[in-house]
Amino acid sequence: MFVRKLLRIRERPAGVTSALAYAAFRRSMLISATRCTLTYVIFPFVLPAVGFATGVGPIIGVVIGTLAITCDVFTIRRFFAIDHKWRWHYSAIALSIIGLLLVLLVQDIIHLLR
Repeated sequence: MFVRKLLRIRERPAGVTSALAYAAFRRSMLISATRCTLTYVIFPFVLPAVGFATGVGPIIGVVIGTLAITCDVFTIRRFFAIDHKWRWHYSAIALSIIGLLLVLLVQDIIHLLR
């Protein structure tokens, strides 16, 4: 009940199914994976190798990181709204990913402020 209040979930929404919760899970994980691929492969190695987009990594990282965190929170809300049996497990994974994304987000913001 505490988590439902924290996430501002009143009652189970009509039409929300486990399939929709899994789709939200896949989408949020895809966005997080895209952000990590861009951060650790594309921006530091591929783009500089071809002489393109030097210095745009942090800007795109902030945008994608914010989007990924938002999607993760909405997915947690959806899992709790439907009382999914794996909601606690997913929440632990999502909160870990959010923590890592927050670290990357802070690093990108610091890099932009320099």
